[in-house]
Amino acid sequence: MRIIGGTAKGRKLASFRGLSIRPTTDKVREAIFNILPQSFPFKNVLDLFAGTGAMGVEALSRGAEKATLVDSDPRAIRVIKKNLELCRFTEQAVIMNMDVESALHILSKKKKRFDLILIDPPYEASMTGSALKSIDEQGLLSPDGIIVSESSKRMIWDGALKGIELTDRRRYGDTVVSFYKNREELR
Repeated sequence: MRIIGGTAKGRKLASFRGLSIRPTTDKVREAIFNILPQSFPFKNVLDLFAGTGAMGVEALSRGAEKATLVDSDPRAIRVIKKNLELCRFTEQAVIMNMDVESALHILSKKKKRFDLILIDPPYEASMTGSALKSIDEQGLLSPDGIIVSESSKRMIWDGALKGIELTDRRRYGDTVVSFYKNREELR
């Protein structure tokens, strides 16, 4: 696993094995970042279910000013810290060692808004819907922001949201990547 583009391009990242982690493959991560605007206007990034932190670190490498990485697994937190150090992004990152719902609640109370939100829960558990609902209800997505959600083709979430809409969906083998934006009329 390595950083695909930006200032830390080619840097190898640390990882760990276990049922609670399924890092985004380099191929899928590259596809996601190729779909996003190349000028990378995303200054404030939120990486939920961060695992190794590869997605958040990739965003920092490509020009994000700040990344908040959330994971509840202590092993993941150690690997995230190591990867931030390897890529020299420690000062630009905030790590939240807690469950996603608690983190979203805290971020909402602090009135945080994010330009890019990355959601990649374990495939065994469908937590995508609850994360999307919380982001929507708490207004955590900035007006022109994008949410990128990964899931298994067997765990695609197709629920309705009040202020956020699905704008694109791509499939890469067993992985499905969904892109969401604020509803046009609400921007």
